[in-house]
Amino acid sequence: MRRKLAAGNWKMNGTRASLSEMAAMEGIAGDATDVLICPPATLIREAASAAKGVSIGGQDCHAEASGAHTGDLSAAMLADAGASHVILGHSERRADHDEHNEHVRAKCRAAWEAGLVAVVCVGETLDQREAQNTLDIIGGQLAGSIPDGATGLNLVVAYEPVWSIGTGKVPTVDQIGDVHDFMRARLERRFGAGVGRSVRLLYGGSVKASNAAEIFAVSNVDGALVGGASLKAADFVPIIEALNAAD
Repeated sequence: MRRKLAAGNWKMNGTRASLSEMAAMEGIAGDATDVLICPPATLIREAASAAKGVSIGGQDCHAEASGAHTGDLSAAMLADAGASHVILGHSERRADHDEHNEHVRAKCRAAWEAGLVAVVCVGETLDQREAQNTLDIIGGQLAGSIPDGATGLNLVVAYEPVWSIGTGKVPTVDQIGDVHDFMRARLERRFGAGVGRSVRLLYGGSVKASNAAEIFAVSNVDGALVGGASLKAADFVPIIEALNAAD
């Protein structure tokens, strides 16, 4: 059985005062549910020290272990600060920092070498969706962004349609199911049925308390990668509770 995962991406939000929100999430995870918060890098060490029943992750890492890369953080640095996971290939990194599949792939290798779980993000733009290229795009991102050696212990995949992130627009449950079933099949074909079935698949894109239960009922949706709604416990806790209640 795959454990369910509610992951929160705080993006460029949060100061030390925000850690009280994380404290309010303690003890909310169910017996089969994990909770992950990925705060800004400035908060990782303090969050990891204070966290009880909540895992802490980074939002990106460099592919190199060290070097002349001003402003960047290596995977080993994140692990040293107390992170257990790192988000890679988020659409905002792909768009704003011109990251391509090969960059994500190299970062994923670095994350694994540092002992981190890689949360690899994939997703199509609205133009790609309307051109009916969604599965081609997702298939290419999965193939190009994930290195050999994936397991259910070192990899999580998050499907985040770019056109849905922060817009309030959510794909239909059939559209989400089509992509998640496709991703499961691709992972099984590449890595074998055992590994392919063990990797957790998250949905991300305007997830909130009002639509969480419906999304979590979709085939092969093992949880969510939540943005804005993860910043406040009052918004995130109902999503976690909906995941706890999902079959």
